[in-house]
Amino acid sequence: MGVTFQLKDVIDIVLVAILMYMCYVWTRGTGAKNIFIGLITFVLMWFLVTRIFKMELLGAIFDGIFNVGVIAIIVIFQNEIRQFFSRIGSRNSWKYIVRFLERVHLKKKSNTVSLPIETIADACRNMMKEKVGALIVIAKNNNLQEYIDTGEVINARINTRLLENLFFKNSPLHDGAVIIADNKIVSAGSILPLSRSHETPKHLGLRHRAAIGISERTDAIVIVLSEETGALSVVYEGEITQQIPPSSIERVVADKLAL
Repeated sequence: MGVTFQLKDVIDIVLVAILMYMCYVWTRGTGAKNIFIGLITFVLMWFLVTRIFKMELLGAIFDGIFNVGVIAIIVIFQNEIRQFFSRIGSRNSWKYIVRFLERVHLKKKSNTVSLPIETIADACRNMMKEKVGALIVIAKNNNLQEYIDTGEVINARINTRLLENLFFKNSPLHDGAVIIADNKIVSAGSILPLSRSHETPKHLGLRHRAAIGISERTDAIVIVLSEETGALSVVYEGEITQQIPPSSIERVVADKLAL
């Protein structure tokens, strides 16, 4: 008796493979990666024992472990599960589909037209000279309201002097992040989530880890200035580009906005 293989079976396999790969990528660099690999191994063993070889005794043991394990999975992966559904619900997860549709309808949305990148870059260059630590979050498509609410509402026009004053060492808001959205400085002193990735270089401080943390959860672009060295870094989608020269700030930020 031959095995029938239809188009829907191919689609089913491809979708499962994509889902598993996405889960692996999102847990890569965290302590959950090895747990995820072990979980996949267990599921494959359970499938072989119960569905292929039909071993009743061993299958019953695996079924019992599997039923109880669902609760354990929710507990172990609670942070990753929340991030998973958050990413699925974000536009960033579907950016390739969105880009295609936007090209078809010729309505591509861009933040590069009105965002005063030069103004932000000028403030960064001045702070680099003075070795002032700074953390600037530029929102793209994801809503950052939950992080805006942790700081002081500003709602001011973007200008160089204001950005510098917010990060001045004696300013009460200099330790937090400035969030820019809708071409305004919407908040200052905002608290960002720290990255838990094991791939983050150990020499990076809390400011850089906060930048990576927010970029892992949203599609925001984050500019980080080190108060120890004055070096500038840009973080996007969990990846950090370090030691950006002052003359390249506008280009790097504009490239990230265009993605």
